[in-house]
Amino acid sequence: MSEISREILTVGDLNRAIAQSLEDRFDTVWVSGEISNFKAYDSGHWYFSLKDEEGQIRCVMFRGRNGQVGFMPQSGDLVEVSANLGMYVPRGDIQLTIQTLRRAGMGGLYEAFLKLKAKLAREGLFDEERKREIPTHPKSIGIITSPQAAALKDVLSTLARRAPHIPIVIYPTLVQGPDAPAGIIAALKAADKENAVDVILLVRGGGSIEDLWAFNDEQLAYAIANSNIPVVSGVGHETDFTIADFVADLRAPTPTGAAELAAPRKDQLLQELDAIKQALLQRINQRVEREAQTLDQLALRLSHALPNPDRMREQITSWQQRLNQAWSVRIENWKRNQSHYQSQIEMLNPQRTLERGYAVILSKSKHEGQEQLHAVRKPSELNTKQGFQVRLAEGQAEVQFAEVKQ
Repeated sequence: MSEISREILTVGDLNRAIAQSLEDRFDTVWVSGEISNFKAYDSGHWYFSLKDEEGQIRCVMFRGRNGQVGFMPQSGDLVEVSANLGMYVPRGDIQLTIQTLRRAGMGGLYEAFLKLKAKLAREGLFDEERKREIPTHPKSIGIITSPQAAALKDVLSTLARRAPHIPIVIYPTLVQGPDAPAGIIAALKAADKENAVDVILLVRGGGSIEDLWAFNDEQLAYAIANSNIPVVSGVGHETDFTIADFVADLRAPTPTGAAELAAPRKDQLLQELDAIKQALLQRINQRVEREAQTLDQLALRLSHALPNPDRMREQITSWQQRLNQAWSVRIENWKRNQSHYQSQIEMLNPQRTLERGYAVILSKSKHEGQEQLHAVRKPSELNTKQGFQVRLAEGQAEVQFAEVKQ
């Protein structure tokens, strides 16, 4: 076959053919090596190289996969990866597309970690809706850790610096070894029973995956989820992830970070109180000014509603004068009427008739044993048998008629 008759491939076609050949030739492979040139992009994808004494190969781990890793890799970490072998066509670089990544030598533990993590995730223990809010101003803080742990000293010094006014309750327990999970669970239950703290800090310093394995216990995960008190997890270093971190209400990168997240700074609290004070004073001043304005308006309305006091006194004086005048007129009228009535009564007085020269003859009679007098009006009432009384203007006389002629 001549060179002219042979098919001429483009670089892209050749690279795609090589990539297809690699994908067909190699199934999922497990590779161990040291991470170098690790970069985490804003997209969430990881790019790095795996190397050993004999060579290196480029690697990529996409966001949908690296979210299951449980720690943030760094250059220099020894890891084991399961990956598909292929080629990045644009550059012609052979690369590994990584499906899973774990620390080297921790295959069994890491597999158990991933299995339990997936199970608890399906049960909803990691859901954000389940997590409780951490109090911004706790009245007291509980710490679950080992009394000998260096992390405890860091936490206590941080709390003393940030919030020396907040009481602290320590629930001592083992944080490493086969008995540690049961001890941590007992400490959580004791805190729940006492109900003496508003938030719990579950803390331990950094270490290997074996050192931190107590915090990957399934029963401990359930105990944290069922705690009535919010839990802040501060286990290991920033790149260490445990099951306790995922199920806790809040994860801190370090024990010191847990203390910082749980306790507000003293100076910050004072600033907040001062801001509240200023706001209250402003509201009070505004209210006082508003009420003063209302009072002025009411006073103005009242001054228009009521007459002037001087005017009222003048009216009272005028009314008194008019009343006195009316009373005087009424008294004078009464006096005139009284004189008129007296003169009429005087005119009807029988004594006045007697004074004009007249006399009245009174007949005597007895009624029910008592003597009575009545005026004689007719001559037929006169007789010679009984006595009569003649009443004159200046006295009276007892008479008896000797003869009566009619």
